[in-house]
Amino acid sequence: MVILLVSRTVSRRDLLCDTAIQILAVEGGRGLTHRAIDREAGVPIGTTKNYFPTRESILEAAAARMTSLHRAAVDRLRETTPADISPADVAELYPALLRRAVADDPTQMLAMVELYLEAVRRPGVRAALSGMVLANAEAGAALQQAAGLPSTVRDTGLLDAYFLGVAISLLALPVETLETVGLDDPYALGIGVFSATVPSAGPSPERRSAESS
Repeated sequence: MVILLVSRTVSRRDLLCDTAIQILAVEGGRGLTHRAIDREAGVPIGTTKNYFPTRESILEAAAARMTSLHRAAVDRLRETTPADISPADVAELYPALLRRAVADDPTQMLAMVELYLEAVRRPGVRAALSGMVLANAEAGAALQQAAGLPSTVRDTGLLDAYFLGVAISLLALPVETLETVGLDDPYALGIGVFSATVPSAGPSPERRSAESS
């Protein structure tokens, strides 16, 4: 699940992290340098170096910042979730999230792709990125359980992985290819990834866990 950046007053450290995320999205990993962040953030040259001495520390901080933003967005979602939320209501969230992640503002999605690539080679980035994946899966499972679905963290982790793959395809492939392979309907895709991974009936999460152990 991808939550967009929210504009608000931030600390200088968060400003530098948000700027790093923007640079990753626009220029990719190769464009992420200390000087580039200083320049785009409008701070004196050397500021980013003082906060994050190495490029890896910048990447780790960017992943941690995205995790923090996701957690905050999930907390807001929980606070505003009606007590009578239904599985259909939850399902409708995913086409909306897909539209936001791909069409409205792909900043975080593109930055996340770059972080995934960096994580393959950098254990520190891998550890930071895992926090975001776990937070998303846990939050998704809690939301779906509130709607009466017997979902587990494994279910929602798989859903998020499917969501990520679909979003990357929508961002990267030409329209003609998307039409040919059946990826040209974002609404149907959002509902599809939800339906493919979320159990609609069956034993409770506790019972499923016991049965699989």
